[in-house]
Amino acid sequence: MQTQCFDVIVVGGGLAGASLAVALGGSRLSIALFEARPPQRPTDWDARVYAVSPANIGFLSDLGVWQRLDQGRTCAVHDMEIYGDLGARLDFSAYGAGVTELARIVESAAMQCELWETVQRLPNVTVLCPAHPQALAIDDNAARLTLSDGRQVEASLIVAADGANSWVRTAAGIDARFTPYGESGVVANFRISGSHLNKAYQWFRPDGVLAWLPLPGNMISMVWSTPEEHAAELVGLDAAQLCERVAAAGSHRLGTLEVVTPAAAFPLRLMRVAHTTLPRLALIGDAAHAIHPLSGHGINLGFQDAAVLARTLSGAASSQDAGDPALLRRYARARAEEVALLQYTTHGLQRLFRPQNAPLAAFRNLGLNLTNRLPVLRNSLVRYALG
Repeated sequence: MQTQCFDVIVVGGGLAGASLAVALGGSRLSIALFEARPPQRPTDWDARVYAVSPANIGFLSDLGVWQRLDQGRTCAVHDMEIYGDLGARLDFSAYGAGVTELARIVESAAMQCELWETVQRLPNVTVLCPAHPQALAIDDNAARLTLSDGRQVEASLIVAADGANSWVRTAAGIDARFTPYGESGVVANFRISGSHLNKAYQWFRPDGVLAWLPLPGNMISMVWSTPEEHAAELVGLDAAQLCERVAAAGSHRLGTLEVVTPAAAFPLRLMRVAHTTLPRLALIGDAAHAIHPLSGHGINLGFQDAAVLARTLSGAASSQDAGDPALLRRYARARAEEVALLQYTTHGLQRLFRPQNAPLAAFRNLGLNLTNRLPVLRNSLVRYALG
């Protein structure tokens, strides 16, 4: 069987992997994108939504993807109110920071489907789906994959974009250190009787971190990061009970709730890797890092991985192949600081505000109130989050 050859193979067609393939679409490189199954649009609203930062809206716009999203299903965040568990408060405002919006809430499936449709139109990108890697071999000249159907492919560089449980990362022998939080993220969408006025809310509560994110019209998306036992209880409630529990947890700020998308839960954990690159191999997205969702930065990190790696590869000299160690070192250095900062920050905040940390309640609430009284610090945090 003849071996197919490419410059870059991207394993994983999720948001990070597909955005990398699209970003390389105008380059001189030949790209292969492997995915087990194509994305599907939900029949109703997707319970998995992301707060996409302005920097990454710009990235997706440069790819020609953002403009093709149905903007009627996205929602700008103009303000955010954060509450501690002893009455402390921290406010963020786009107007106060001199920007148009803090973020835009977008359905995960909408972005993935648009990226998927875009990547299939690119002449230098070959989409292999379904594709299931079975063996990986790397030497000085190339990286080679054997698929479950016997096909063999090789490239100068393989990019692992296949999620937190990355097969590629494991096959390459890169150690990943998982720190379970003993929590699950419970997600659901609701229709509200009040008006959110494009404002997001977050409560640090004794039973976890509750966030309400604005959706178009009179809808919100909920993410409740909470101990696993409580998460199972929430998912097991009927619609009326869930609405009352969630409304009460948010002090009925937005009136009564009505379930639009039923509750679902996923486990939360911190994941760090020993290396984000090896000879002829690079990790991006959840294959490279996982953080607690309380900061809302997970997918923003993944998009920036893709943007930086695409820029690095596209700017290579014609004499360099895509797996050149100098290029991979440049990518790893460019991403190391932001990823480490957000991992340690979100991990520290989760530890500080977790329910078992009641003795630190006064300290953490003092921190929120102090930050709220220092506009320069508060607006600096906003501008960093915007990218």
